[in-house]
Amino acid sequence: MVTVVSEFPRPIREIENAWITLSDGGRLAARLWLPVDAERDPVPALLEYLPYRKRDLMRTRDEPMHRYYAGHGYASARVDIRGSGDSDGVLEDEYSPRELADAVEIIAWLAAQPWCSGAVGMLGISWGGFNALQVAALRPPALKAIITVCSTDDRYADDAHFMGGCLINENQGWGSLLFTEMALPPDPEIVGAGWREMWKERLEHATLYPARWLRHQRRDDFWRRGSVCEDYGAIQCAVYAIGGWADAYRNAVGKLLEGLTAPRKGLIGPWSHSFPHDSVPGPAIGYLQEAVRWWDHWLKGIDTGIMQEPPVKLAIRKGRDQFEWRHENEWPIARTKWTKLYFDLTPPAQGEPAN
Repeated sequence: MVTVVSEFPRPIREIENAWITLSDGGRLAARLWLPVDAERDPVPALLEYLPYRKRDLMRTRDEPMHRYYAGHGYASARVDIRGSGDSDGVLEDEYSPRELADAVEIIAWLAAQPWCSGAVGMLGISWGGFNALQVAALRPPALKAIITVCSTDDRYADDAHFMGGCLINENQGWGSLLFTEMALPPDPEIVGAGWREMWKERLEHATLYPARWLRHQRRDDFWRRGSVCEDYGAIQCAVYAIGGWADAYRNAVGKLLEGLTAPRKGLIGPWSHSFPHDSVPGPAIGYLQEAVRWWDHWLKGIDTGIMQEPPVKLAIRKGRDQFEWRHENEWPIARTKWTKLYFDLTPPAQGEPAN
């Protein structure tokens, strides 16, 4: 059973919409949760940066998580990517250079606010986990740590488009869904009388994303850009990588643990494509509490003990619906034994079963 926490160590206030004006004049829409006394006692800021409409589509998911962070002493920001939700412009593609450059400006904006201590963390699942890694590789000065959940380090070999060089169904299914969502209008209550022109701009410049992705069927620069596996050393801030065995993005945790040289931790549970506190299959964990321990260590300098613990935690199945947690001190695990297995392509003799 999930318990919804409604009382926090610090009272909070919500700002339904705040405009972040970028260097090119574009405005991004942000929803903020802050401790009420943050301007007198500044706090670190947390950023979640998505195209999934903070005002409606993700509202019920966003509220308990970001309220929790604010109640534990963080300024938590949920920002619509350019061209989505209530933000200006048109969404060009997944993780475009413009999207990532905007994120660097957002982080600088957050760090400069009177209610911010100057330290910023970035978090997200799926798209938000992808761009957290990619923004970390750009090294914005104020970005001290990230949490990336159900993400990938390799946009070509381990994402929703191609697998092993083969086109997968998600390229069309997911791309069509994204196309539909990006064609939705902004909210007139937020953007005002110009909402119709903003909507018209989105429709007139809409991108058929699956067609764009199909034009890049091999691992070219289109996919290398944003694939942090191309240069793990570019990421220097602390990384907490989290995944689930029942999720398609489970590979990235081990690869990040092995490839990164920055401080890092890894957690893999039995979960699907969800945050670990509300995922099925279970069991769920107190993910928000774990996240606060991470943020307290890296953004507030509090010794929470999280970095003294083993860096890898894995849920190991022991039976149907039963798991045990295993802690490991390195990755790859030193005691691993590798075995090569080969396909037997010899045709079976008449009457024998095929291998």
